[in-house]
Amino acid sequence: MTATVLPPAPARPDRPAHRDPDVLRWLGAYTSSMLGDSVYYLALSWAAVQAGSPARAGLVMSASALPRAVLLLGGGVVADRLGPRRVVIGSDAVRCAAVLTVAALLFLTSPGLWPLALLALVFGTVDAVFLPAVGALPARITGTGQLARVQGMRGLAIRFANVAGAPLGGLGVAVGGAPAAFALAGVLIAVSVPLLISVRVRDQPADRTDAPRGTAWSELRDGLRHIRRHRVLAPLMLAIALGDFGFVGPLNVGLTLLADRRGWGAPGMGWVLAGFGAGAGAASLLLAVRGRVPRAGLVTGCACVAGSVAIGALAFVPALAAAVGVALLVGLLAGLSGALCGALLQTQADPAYLGRVTAVAGLVSLGLAPLSMPFAAAAIGVWGLGPVFVVSAVVCGLGGAVALLVPGLRRAEIPG
Repeated sequence: MTATVLPPAPARPDRPAHRDPDVLRWLGAYTSSMLGDSVYYLALSWAAVQAGSPARAGLVMSASALPRAVLLLGGGVVADRLGPRRVVIGSDAVRCAAVLTVAALLFLTSPGLWPLALLALVFGTVDAVFLPAVGALPARITGTGQLARVQGMRGLAIRFANVAGAPLGGLGVAVGGAPAAFALAGVLIAVSVPLLISVRVRDQPADRTDAPRGTAWSELRDGLRHIRRHRVLAPLMLAIALGDFGFVGPLNVGLTLLADRRGWGAPGMGWVLAGFGAGAGAASLLLAVRGRVPRAGLVTGCACVAGSVAIGALAFVPALAAAVGVALLVGLLAGLSGALCGALLQTQADPAYLGRVTAVAGLVSLGLAPLSMPFAAAAIGVWGLGPVFVVSAVVCGLGGAVALLVPGLRRAEIPG
């Protein structure tokens, strides 16, 4: 798709993100796209289960993970070469066309699992360029002093999409089955395209068409070298990796087993997850309203350490109400540290490398950290919930320790 290129926005003082038309258009596009994603995943799950066995449906649902993980670093190079706005527009256009095509195919015939598997592969491949670009885009549409607020607004959009997406997808399935749900997902993703086209981006050195280019491999190595040599980005990546590895296992596998062994059942687990979501939403709201957080590196480290203590405590709470309260605290602290990490990445990275920096962070969080889930499940079976939650909390706490002990990261600020 060839996007209409608008002239870069003229230099002007940074206006508050919640009053900036470009930020609001971007936020509307992002929210609509995330809603479409939520509806799509529900429709894919429903259609896969209806068309095949549970085991085959599971393979279809996981088909997008491999191309996303393998291609993500290359996607960062693409985002930096072409510009994140152009890549996000193209990605949403491709995803919309793919989803609507499958919706039409399912409406006209019963093709089985192969179009669903192909759709999942397309989504995973497109995600490999979409994720670095969507992470790098906020720095192109607002000033560095507003990035913490934008991260908060983005977090609220994600929470809203997670809450509203499932009911919307369920309504689509109830009205017209999987074809209607896929069509709804495609329409929601399509809404983002004209909004993104209308967003004006700031010019960056990487946007100069006459700038010399190396090979994709050399540009990837340059991006990795930029991270490795940076006094803030290198320890920040390590802190993110440790935090995610310590967080993903307990909150995905461990929580299910905890609810089962405590006798809370699925409703109890739902309440605990709701507590976590409420805490993360509160952290996003706090950043969206407050904007700048002084001593961001120090606050990030403290939030990680305190959050790790709450994660460890979750396994030893006997009552459901108390577990919901602890989960709310975990969500608040994890949401705060995660949003600040995102803002620090965007403000500390050289703009020419931002797509590649975002890709590395995404690979750690979305490609590598989920690998801890089967190990967490196996370890719980051998040693029990308490020891595994404690070890996970220690790993997560090490991420906070890195933020507190490395001077460059501890003293890092988000410009105001």
